[in-house]
Amino acid sequence: MQVDVVRLQEMFGAIAQAMAREKERLCELDGVIGDADHGIAMELGFSAAAKAVAALDPATSDPTAVFNTAAKSFLSAVGASSGPLYATAFMRAGAAVKGKPSLTDGDMIDAFEAMAKGIQDRGKAEPGEKTMVDAWAPAAAAARSAQLEGKPLVACLEAALDAATKGAEATKDMIAAKGRSSRLGDRVIGHMDPGAASAVVLIDTIARSFDA
Repeated sequence: MQVDVVRLQEMFGAIAQAMAREKERLCELDGVIGDADHGIAMELGFSAAAKAVAALDPATSDPTAVFNTAAKSFLSAVGASSGPLYATAFMRAGAAVKGKPSLTDGDMIDAFEAMAKGIQDRGKAEPGEKTMVDAWAPAAAAARSAQLEGKPLVACLEAALDAATKGAEATKDMIAAKGRSSRLGDRVIGHMDPGAASAVVLIDTIARSFDA
């Protein structure tokens, strides 16, 4: 599969729509262990990213420009913790595919893996600390593993989604080590991390975007 600028513009548009649909659920999850605004932040950030990306001219832009534009607009819209995390993710994705007019299956996995690594590096989080890394890290590993087995992009992203879903579910049993929820101790047990939940929404939408 060749992924061009238009395909990436459509992907960001689909992510914005998905975050708008899931806003209330993500806020409810965040209300238990945080500020109850995670869904609002995700909708604002991806709405801004989608609009900025849609304004790019496909004839004069490349995938790196799409990711960099998404990064800047997301950060401008969301100053909270998720802003720098996803801005870093998209900047890393852009750097991973620099100079390419369109992306192969392997390039997309490179970008996906770079996003996960960017989030982990910027957040200084490790799996097991009840953050979005608990969804992103296994997702990236599963996508890369599937790619090394020679599977097509959609199958790689479906493997990533499955791993992310399991990772997010596992956060219910964790005590938070980062952020505001870390002050709640055992009270966060039984509740999914909202950042991991939104990561699943994001990865699900990315997978659906290329399932055609």
